[in-house]
Amino acid sequence: MFSRFAAACTAFAFAASGGAAVAADAQRADFGTLPDGRKVEVITLSNSHGHSARVLSYGAILQALKVPDRKGKSEDVIEGYNDLAGYLAKPNYFGSTVGRYANRIGAGRFMLDGQAYTLAKNDGPNTLHGGMRGFDKQLWQVLDVSSGPVAHVTMSYVSPDGEEGYPGTLKVTVTYSLDEQGTLSIEYRATTDKATVVNLTGHSYFNLSGEGSGHGILNHLLTIPAQAYTPVDDTLIPTGEIRAVAGTPFDFRKPVSIGERLRDGSDRQMVLGRGYDHNWVIQKAPSTVPVLHARLTDPRSGRQMEVWSNQPGLQFYSGNFIDGTIVGKSGKVYRQSDALCLEPQVFPDTPNKPQFGSARLDPGKEYVHTLVYRFSTVR
Repeated sequence: MFSRFAAACTAFAFAASGGAAVAADAQRADFGTLPDGRKVEVITLSNSHGHSARVLSYGAILQALKVPDRKGKSEDVIEGYNDLAGYLAKPNYFGSTVGRYANRIGAGRFMLDGQAYTLAKNDGPNTLHGGMRGFDKQLWQVLDVSSGPVAHVTMSYVSPDGEEGYPGTLKVTVTYSLDEQGTLSIEYRATTDKATVVNLTGHSYFNLSGEGSGHGILNHLLTIPAQAYTPVDDTLIPTGEIRAVAGTPFDFRKPVSIGERLRDGSDRQMVLGRGYDHNWVIQKAPSTVPVLHARLTDPRSGRQMEVWSNQPGLQFYSGNFIDGTIVGKSGKVYRQSDALCLEPQVFPDTPNKPQFGSARLDPGKEYVHTLVYRFSTVR
């Protein structure tokens, strides 16, 4: 199944190459076996310039992402595990596709068309990233793997009516695509047979110095082109207010090193989040095409990443709850501030906050989230 999105990426890559024959490669392999005996695959997408992405059929997880630095040396820039056992034992949403509703829903409940829905609670009194067994803990079906100007893999998952408390049978696909320019694109699509709420995104933990470098993200420079953010209560549920970033530690309209304000205890919001774990207001509603959500630059390696999406919000999470109990792919212990997440999304708790817009999906409509990571280097 070659999606319209992947086809568009192919056409773009061919045009960008001046019509020359270029090829990105896609390869399938085994990655392990689940306790119930089902096999997990890993699909590796790679190009001729040192970029590669490894995607698991379990959780539609981005397991590794290699990107060249300013000297051309490729390193893995996301946290995770080398084997399936790690993702089963301490998942921490490393690289996962999260849903049916990414981020938090307050008190684990919402109303839709006058009916109350009660969800599985897995974050104190709230529901986080879809519940106890969200999409990150499901085995996805691999539909298509292709090489070409753009290498891609498409996977699907069918979430039954009532799973984790959500209404409607939701049919979901995710397509990862890597082109010769080193752009990694992810497209999420969903349809339903009953009115429901949907919010899908990627949950990779990035460190542009390299996952195994031993250097954290405090010196990374972050830009978020947002005038406002959504402050939270003491359970990290948005209060409903949309607050200006001006004059606060949440102002990233110009590049700011993450460590400059990360421990600024003068702002109560920083204390509540134990750092950054908030949603920025990028636009009022989803757009038809991706817009810039964030730019992250690592002065040490020269790697730069732009995050583009058609979604209205961006969750910036500075890894506050990673506590040194996890050993990652390079044998390094993961700690707070070793990596960060930039998650485009519908605002948290939108089903309970009509002023935030809508996360509703009806039969006959299609949910589409286009998420793009563009990599380059700076001197």
